[in-house]
Amino acid sequence: MALAVGAVALTGCGSPDMVDDSVMGQIAELTAPAVAGITGRGQAAEPARPALSAEEMAARALAANPAPLILVNLESTGATQVMAMTGENGGMRTYMTPNEQALIMRGGMLVGTKGLGNDLSVAEVQNSASLIRARRSGQATRTNRYVGGDSVERPLPMTCSIATGQGQSFALGGTSWNATQVVENCQGAGVEVQNTYLVTPSGQIPVSRQWVSPVLGYVTIQTIRP
Repeated sequence: MALAVGAVALTGCGSPDMVDDSVMGQIAELTAPAVAGITGRGQAAEPARPALSAEEMAARALAANPAPLILVNLESTGATQVMAMTGENGGMRTYMTPNEQALIMRGGMLVGTKGLGNDLSVAEVQNSASLIRARRSGQATRTNRYVGGDSVERPLPMTCSIATGQGQSFALGGTSWNATQVVENCQGAGVEVQNTYLVTPSGQIPVSRQWVSPVLGYVTIQTIRP
């Protein structure tokens, strides 16, 4: 079976308590060309390698690396990159590129980044995560923390509404998934965020679109190998 690598695409913002058809995520083929790494603002990108399709990137990664793998697209730069798991500790997985840019995940939810510039220091997502992984609607809180150039940590507390949407059936990396869309709408300190997840009955999150920071914006994360 050919590998179908998809991205969660949102067409608008729904109300905090309901997700209608206009904001349903769709599994669609990524068309962004691959570059050497995912770079944040203020960092020079490495010279671009010949463009590969998402399917080609995933196939090469599966053949070359036995570790758990994800395909990451940073919307603010358009960069797409495979990341391999380099460590796991206390339920937190670190996925890294060869040039040591990293996403830190807990149960499919983004809890930190490194090496991107304007990084997410840590996200306290336990309150939201319990509803999201259970595919339940409700109210929750989260706090994203950022460290500025002055080395002072600044928390961004947000209140969130969790809503469930349509079911999806799809295949990634040779693995078939049945999942339900869950949308997390959050607000705090003048910031509005909409994170989208595809969640399986067991609480796995094989595909998601999650907000990193005001500068970096959103990242789409897709499981190639769990």
